[in-house]
Amino acid sequence: MLDLYPSRVSNIPTITDRKDPVVYSDLSQPGPLAADQLSFFEENGFLVLDQFFNETEVAVMRKELSNVLEESRGSDDKRVIREPDSQDVRSVFAVHEHEEFFKDLSRDERLTGILEQLLGSEVYIHQSRINLKSGFNGKEFYWHSDFETWHVEDGMPRMRAISCSITLTENTPFNGPLMLVPGSHKYYVSCVGETPESNYEQSLRRQEVGVPDHESLTKLVEQGGIVAPTGPAGSVILFDCNIMHGSNSNITPSPRSNVFFVFNSVENKLVSPFSGQKPRPDHIAAREKVLENI
Repeated sequence: MLDLYPSRVSNIPTITDRKDPVVYSDLSQPGPLAADQLSFFEENGFLVLDQFFNETEVAVMRKELSNVLEESRGSDDKRVIREPDSQDVRSVFAVHEHEEFFKDLSRDERLTGILEQLLGSEVYIHQSRINLKSGFNGKEFYWHSDFETWHVEDGMPRMRAISCSITLTENTPFNGPLMLVPGSHKYYVSCVGETPESNYEQSLRRQEVGVPDHESLTKLVEQGGIVAPTGPAGSVILFDCNIMHGSNSNITPSPRSNVFFVFNSVENKLVSPFSGQKPRPDHIAAREKVLENI
């Protein structure tokens, strides 16, 4: 397959225009999102739905999260990712496959209807995880485009996937909230550096390959600025697979946790990784179980 978005193949970074649509449905087509919401997403690359889930639903999610966290503390399961400088749990992957509650949540029609509208097709879960940024010790997620990694290391052909972050704690300006560069989804930053074998074993703890160079990131920020959506638990943040994003360390007492689903179009299934290496494990990038989680 022709590689429309080459990266990690040159020692000189480049910025090119996006070659794919952002919203795959007609903006005037009826659906869960109004036309102005679709337009906002198309222009900015993200959309915040405040208090999408009510307090009762959030309480149940928190209980389920606590159960997963407790089971993960002493686990050697490869789905459990630790902080780079400690054994604190950073993320737990494939929760929609291993926990019935999160499987049902990933199929919630209130969510899937929105994603199908944005992506213009049926969807499936490319990746799911719980992110835990504990108080005082939760480390940063450096700036990156998810698509760059999913394309190079997983073989995602086109920009037709959207991340859905469900906040389980209040996002404040201080506890390491998600930061986004509006409009950056319209450009593709080709990164420098070769991909090490089994790069995910280190990158999921601290990403150092597949991150933008300072000059490219500066250009994107000068053009679009930086936003950090804040708000109560139960909110949903939708963001395009190619938007530049990251988050700071959390040195406050207040933890920040979220459930994270990546919805990919069924018309955008993975091919062989464009790095030429073997695919990452299925719990990081769904390949064989696509039809099961539609």
